[in-house]
Amino acid sequence: MRAALITLIALSTGVSACGRLSQVGKAPDFAAQQDSYQYHALYATPLPESSQQATPAATSSLWTGNRTALLSDRRAEHRGDILTVVIEIDDRAEMSNTSGRTREGSDKMKVPSLLGIPQRVDRHLPDGASMANAVDTSSSSSYEGDGSTKRNETLELRIAATVVEELPNGVLRIEGRQEVRVNYELRDLKVTGYVRPADITRQNEVTYDKIAGAQISYGGRGQITDVQQPRYGQQVTDILMPF
Repeated sequence: MRAALITLIALSTGVSACGRLSQVGKAPDFAAQQDSYQYHALYATPLPESSQQATPAATSSLWTGNRTALLSDRRAEHRGDILTVVIEIDDRAEMSNTSGRTREGSDKMKVPSLLGIPQRVDRHLPDGASMANAVDTSSSSSYEGDGSTKRNETLELRIAATVVEELPNGVLRIEGRQEVRVNYELRDLKVTGYVRPADITRQNEVTYDKIAGAQISYGGRGQITDVQQPRYGQQVTDILMPF
């Protein structure tokens, strides 16, 4: 069993290492757009009215029903529409806890005489032992704890997201992804969640605090990120070692 586990770990590490070796000297690849919900939402959505050939009367009028009209509402509201997500996180949290506990207890039991039983038992006990003081115990314990937590997070980003689904209650599910590659490092930003159409401003924007079930991921991959990560062997050792 132990040998099989070691072999499995070695094979897994080897496969992961081979995948990394194939990227030596190469910039990290972008994620395939064809596999995302955004692509399928945009691909399955008919072209907007603005892309259709407009008549001269509609072009010269300010009151057309077209969404490109001067006074029209251009907020995202259907599958395939695009809106801007504004992420401005400036969170600070500070928590401090102090706890203490003290406990003392003592028990005594004496049996000087009980139908002559203690005297009979004393005959068979070692010298100095007696049933007169059968039990005499005492205990004392104390505990003190003090802990504090401080967090400070600041993040300011803007990202374009796509409405990938219209739920039966009118809520929109959005998904956005942005990738920027500089030399051999790729910065990756993702955001998903659920938005009410009423929370989308007339500038076609929505703030992150109005996104239900928001999942915001900001990270990267490339040579710098790879150097900052512990090696696979070290990660496996940290998991398996009991000390």
